[in-house]
Parts: sequence; C-alpha cells; structure tokens
Amino acid sequence: MRMRTLALAAATGAALLAAGSMAQAAPGGSPAADTGAVHLETAAHTARLSDGTGSGIREGSVSAADLLAKVSSCSQISNGKYRTDEETSATVPVCGKNGAVFWKADMDIDCDGQVTTACNADTDPWFQDDTAFHTSGDKPLSAEKLPYVVVPSSSGIWNYSSAGIKGGGVVAVIYGGRVEYAVVGDTGPDKIIGEASYATAKALGIDPDPETGGAESGVTYILFKNSEVSPIESHAAAVTAGDALAKKFLQNN
Repeated sequence: MRMRTLALAAATGAALLAAGSMAQAAPGGSPAADTGAVHLETAAHTARLSDGTGSGIREGSVSAADLLAKVSSCSQISNGKYRTDEETSATVPVCGKNGAVFWKADMDIDCDGQVTTACNADTDPWFQDDTAFHTSGDKPLSAEKLPYVVVPSSSGIWNYSSAGIKGGGVVAVIYGGRVEYAVVGDTGPDKIIGEASYATAKALGIDPDPETGGAESGVTYILFKNSEVSPIESHAAAVTAGDALAKKFLQNN
C-alpha cells in the first residue's frame, strides 16, 4: 500500500462545517446555481442501515448503488486533472452534477489535528497538530473521531470555494457498497486528490493506519454544494444533513 508523500504532509489542514441545501435542477439538465447555505444543528440520532444487498452498510436511507448510478459519467469542471499520489500521473478530474461535485480516486489517510491514541507523531510520520478548519471551540478536528474529507488547496486546476464547497460542507464517501457521511475538514496539496480522516476510513472498512493503510482505488467522493453543518464536529448532524441532501441529489440528477 502506498504511503502518503511528504508533499501531502506539507499542505495545511482544513475542515469545513457540514450540511445544507441543494438547488433544484436547472432546465436542460445543466447544473443549477446553488445559493444560500443552510446550517443544520446537531441531530439527535445517527442511523446505520443494511443496504439491502448484503454487501455493506450505509448511514441514512440512501444506498451506495443509487448514488453511484448518478455519477457513472463525468462532466469535468476542473481545468485539469489531479494525481492520487506524488509519483502518479494526473488522471482524476473534478466532475459537476446538479447540486454537487464529485471525484473518484484512492484514499490516503489523514491523521492530522488533535493528538489522540491513534493519531500522533509516533503513529504518523507526517503528523501535524492542526487542521485548516476548527471545531466550534476553535480546536483542530480529531481525525480519529470525526469522519472528514481533505480537498485539494485552491489552484489553477480547481478552486473548491468558487465551486460552492466550504469547510464543514457535507460529503458522501462511498466504498465497497458502504456510504459514510463526512464533512470537508482539511486541505491538502494543490495537485493531489483522494484523502480522508482516520475515522472515515475505519467506518468504511478501510485500513486506517496513516502510514501503511488506505485504499488504492474505488473511492467515490460526492460533495454537496453550499452545505454546512454546525457544529462541524457533530457527525450526527452531518448524517442527518447528508441523508436529506442525498435524497435531493437523486431527485435532481
């Protein structure tokens, strides 16, 4: 399993607050303009359900198969493509849909943020004790406890904020028949894509070891535009928001 590169470690952290509203589909099937973020407060409960196929679990009521059916083709919105690691060629575009953007890549493990038993300078050679986005108490996020996704730092390839993606925005991460809702929590190198927190990997059945873990391919990231969960550290709020956004995504695409 390939390891995260030093360039990946050098990037500053970031964490976005998750969940909100999706705009209705525009006439002709083109992506609609998204306006006004909706802030969702902490939800009382997180649902984990069988996906009905025996192939995995999901959070909320929308299956991995239904979401993947809507992202089977790519309308590229990035000016170029990303590498999945420092030594690979650039093959991954950012694609646009009504109310969301997505990409299909690998998963490197981000263990940055709060020092915990699983994430610290001893377990992660590239450990940094900060993330780009902070909790409601102005502390770095906890990669061990909070499912979050890393977005590439803004560049000429793609500017995430201009695309309606913000810290705390809701992300549906799909792997192996499972759906895990996360928030945008950190930023990474501006030419590399495909990274998520220790907690995200663990929830999806991926080896979360920051040095030797991760997934080589097969991970789909769907980021919902103009969404923001408050507080960012509430995974329950991200799940509630993600389920609602996923349903709208299926309706509008």
